Amino acid sequence: MFHTQGALKHTCNLLAVLCSEPAESKRNQDVSEEKRRFPFPEIASSGRLEVQTLKNPTPDEFRKSLDSLQPNLVYLQGKQLENKEVGSFSLGGVELSSPEAVSGLFSSTIPTTVYLEVPDGEMLAKSLHSKGIPYVIYWKNSFSCYAASHFRNALLSVIQSSSCHTWDAFQLADASFRLYCLRNNCVLSDGEKVDGEVGPNLFGEPPRITVDVPEVEDAGEDEESTSGSLPAIKIYDDDVNMRFLICGVASSLDSRLLSPLEDGLNALLSIEMRGSKLHNRVSALPPPLQAGTFSRGVVTMRCDLSTSSSAHISLLVSGSAQTCFDDQLLENHIKSEIIDKSELIHAPPNSDENKPPTSEPRRSVSVACGAAVFEVCMKVPSWASQVLRQLAPDISYRNFVALGIASIQGLAVASFEREDAERLLFFCSMQGKNGFSNNLKISSPPSWLRPPPPSRKRPSICQEITTGSLNGLAAGSRTYIKKEENELMLWNGVSLPSMTHRRRIKIAALRPIPHVRHQKMLPFSRISVADGHDGGPVKANLPPPPAKHNAGITPPSHRKSSSASLAKQVISLNPLPLKKHGCGRSLLHVCSEEEFLKDVMQFLILRGHNRLIPQGGLAEFPDAILNAKRLDLFNLYREVVTRGGFHVGNGINWKGQVFSKMRNHTVTNRMTGVGNTLKRHYETYLLEYELAHDDVDGECCLLCRSAPGDWVNCGLCGEWAHFGCDRRPGLGAFKDYAKTDGLEYICPQCSVTSYKKKMKSGNGYS
Repeated sequence: MFHTQGALKHTCNLLAVLCSEPAESKRNQDVSEEKRRFPFPEIASSGRLEVQTLKNPTPDEFRKSLDSLQPNLVYLQGKQLENKEVGSFSLGGVELSSPEAVSGLFSSTIPTTVYLEVPDGEMLAKSLHSKGIPYVIYWKNSFSCYAASHFRNALLSVIQSSSCHTWDAFQLADASFRLYCLRNNCVLSDGEKVDGEVGPNLFGEPPRITVDVPEVEDAGEDEESTSGSLPAIKIYDDDVNMRFLICGVASSLDSRLLSPLEDGLNALLSIEMRGSKLHNRVSALPPPLQAGTFSRGVVTMRCDLSTSSSAHISLLVSGSAQTCFDDQLLENHIKSEIIDKSELIHAPPNSDENKPPTSEPRRSVSVACGAAVFEVCMKVPSWASQVLRQLAPDISYRNFVALGIASIQGLAVASFEREDAERLLFFCSMQGKNGFSNNLKISSPPSWLRPPPPSRKRPSICQEITTGSLNGLAAGSRTYIKKEENELMLWNGVSLPSMTHRRRIKIAALRPIPHVRHQKMLPFSRISVADGHDGGPVKANLPPPPAKHNAGITPPSHRKSSSASLAKQVISLNPLPLKKHGCGRSLLHVCSEEEFLKDVMQFLILRGHNRLIPQGGLAEFPDAILNAKRLDLFNLYREVVTRGGFHVGNGINWKGQVFSKMRNHTVTNRMTGVGNTLKRHYETYLLEYELAHDDVDGECCLLCRSAPGDWVNCGLCGEWAHFGCDRRPGLGAFKDYAKTDGLEYICPQCSVTSYKKKMKSGNGYS
């Protein structure tokens, strides 16, 4: 694992030391026009960030607060000058400009990171770094309060959103600074160019992920030569094109814009992958075009991971058997391979993808709160596209806002606020004011093609219909927008006097407000290998549902033949061959629950699923919780196998027939989606166990006595029947019974028996 020095995990404690002067309140009354248009963000606790603020303390008060709070990050703010630039740092009215004075503030408590927001702070940063502070952020040059506020807000947005390292958080915030402040020449308040290296800098070493190579026992000469040449791991993934909408005015898409955007997105992915966790791995088929190039000893794995912000991805990885069958070693190799590859995201090499726009994209209130945006295209790995699309709808994830990204492949960034758009557009307006525009001319669309201004308050759209007609057509049919009570305006802005007319609602014009479609999460288990190579979303490889009535006739065979084909499919996803489990377990109808759970645990260990076995052993197995109770695996397995096994799929009413027989069921149960949850747990714990045992009841249809068909299970006697064989009127459709929370099927025999019992109990005789 990478070293924890500099890692801001869990809750990050920030101690912010702000300088204030007696004349500050008076100076704040005379605020310039530009400052009114720039909403300075407050330094407040949010998300993972816990903030403690000190205003103009004495050095002793600062040391006491430092010792008592033990912060991870210390922020030292310089005083604001009258020319809107940031000045030197002072405590208690005493200016601290020498390296000895600043480093003397830190004695017993050493924070992880110190941010010096003062000009010409390189010597101060060196003294703090030599004091033992791992990471020091500083400025080499002079800078305005606007540039300082933008960089600080980007840095704190990353820290509050993700469990990140100081190095990665700085890289993303620095990319945001270059994208908006440096590109628009807004480092100084007057717009002058700054000579030399501009912007914030960082003292400290980049984090490294240490990968321990397992020791290989001595073997034959051939094996030694082969194992020595094996690669660590290789990740197979294709690049896809993704389109981003960036908040700002349309400009030429040159390296000054694309380079910081690339660096910022790469830093964002490094944050996500550095805190990622490996959850599952299964053996997979190698890529078709590269299978012949594999040397002996190379295996291929499909690995399921969750990132630092709980986004889920699936990677196809190949490497040596020792690496791929060790979870921790494989996880570290994946992190090292991805993070060390600095250019994960890059602009397309040809300029066709990023041509200057001929017109601005249509604005929407759901994208950057209706602010101006422009489009940029990037080459992104397919796994990274999954991460970005899953994080865009998260309202607490602010890393996209720091880079000005308002939309990702049509998905609006939910955390974008109006104040964010105003701050970003402030720098774009300064670019034009200072005369450093890129001279990009965009053709203005005609007035009839201009979109209306974005607003969630929709105008009243009505249609005027007059009684006069011409050649059989309505002569006076025109569309108006009701702007005020006594004024009607045409769409192009020409007003007309009021007249007698009859109005009706024009339904076609009432379009819905754009909204974000939340990404549907797919289960990890049994990921399809074939779907993972085309760059598209990974799909769960679930067994097909039973055929509906009137479908094509399949040759008669026993139901266990379908189970055998499913077993072959599972065998290909696991490196260990699936054989009959030679256990001494009793038959299922006489087996006790304790004996069953012990046998399941032994089987899972033999199959290599050690992560499913809790440390407490049988007393804590399984560790899955359903409806506030430990998952009842015994009754879940017994009810499924007596109804034909997992391959029946939706032929089993999981909620009505299976869940009601489990200890997790309660009379007042209000759980939704319990059927899909039971399927997921069964696939994780019991599917391979079912295929390795002869517990499945292989009965045939009680009506036609054949095996294949549209299966439904009687809720009273437990017998199986084909829905198409039951010709009783009023049964409805097969889908009403096959869905997870569908109707309960009662066979004809049980219906007659139940009817006779009701008649006997009601009349006293049959």
